[in-house]
Amino acid sequence: MIVIGGEALVDLVPASTADGPLAPLHPRLGGGPYNVAITLGRQGVPVGFHGRISTDPLGEALLDRLTESAVDTELVQRGPEPTTLAVVGLAADGGARYSFHTRDTAAPLVRPAELPAHCTALCLGTLGLVLEPGATVYEQALFRAAEQGRFTALDPNVRAGMIADPDAYRARFESWLPAVDLLKLSEEDARWLSPDEPVVDAVRRWRDAGPRAVVLTRGGDGLLVLAGEEPVSVPAPATAVADTIGAGDTVQGSLLAWLHREGALDADALTGLDWHRALRHAAAAAAITVSRPGAEPPWSAELAPGG
Repeated sequence: MIVIGGEALVDLVPASTADGPLAPLHPRLGGGPYNVAITLGRQGVPVGFHGRISTDPLGEALLDRLTESAVDTELVQRGPEPTTLAVVGLAADGGARYSFHTRDTAAPLVRPAELPAHCTALCLGTLGLVLEPGATVYEQALFRAAEQGRFTALDPNVRAGMIADPDAYRARFESWLPAVDLLKLSEEDARWLSPDEPVVDAVRRWRDAGPRAVVLTRGGDGLLVLAGEEPVSVPAPATAVADTIGAGDTVQGSLLAWLHREGALDADALTGLDWHRALRHAAAAAAITVSRPGAEPPWSAELAPGG
């Protein structure tokens, strides 16, 4: 089983970009790691979610969606704190910006938990590695998993407005890299994490610090991976974009699904992987997600056989 750790929350998404900042808001279930877990479950991969979810009505909806998407909830913790919220602003091209309401909410209050023996991989990211005390819980889980020889994946999915001390976070991010096998991030993440060097140089430096593969999402320009000496890239499929919420999460979940099916949830396997096929699979899944409002990753039946 692949375990995904991090926040589950509710995105409040404008019904339309035409009505400006006071457009009616529709609740959408999400959170970066939550979306990754949903992606894996819908693609038929054994997956569990490690996070804290409120017992309020929004929390009940979050839990129900995990179950409906075939995500194991053994590691889900429940609490009376309110559900964590994100208010989403949409640009005309579907790009999303976020403001978060996290204080005294459920997601950051996750407690340590032992990974089950049948857990072969751990994937972390987004606010789970920012908001304390949960960030320290997940950081320690990352280091333990690496020591135990489990496959590890990281998507920082930077939310700059939630990071009080950027330099401290950047240093902390660098400290995680020796324990990471697969690093996935966006071009925007890369520029924020290393503002004083070209993205390609930062990606090579991070790859040399620990990860066997670094995958870069580039919006409409598609996906790129550096696993060997030369990068491999694929274009983004043409699609009508409703919004970009959950696109990167779908990429991460779909890559992990591909690795699972190929028997490649192993650091050594990443350098010899057919990355063109892996990236095409992830790009196709993300194209479906962005074609509909909110983070709605595709089910296996919506994807071409074999990815």
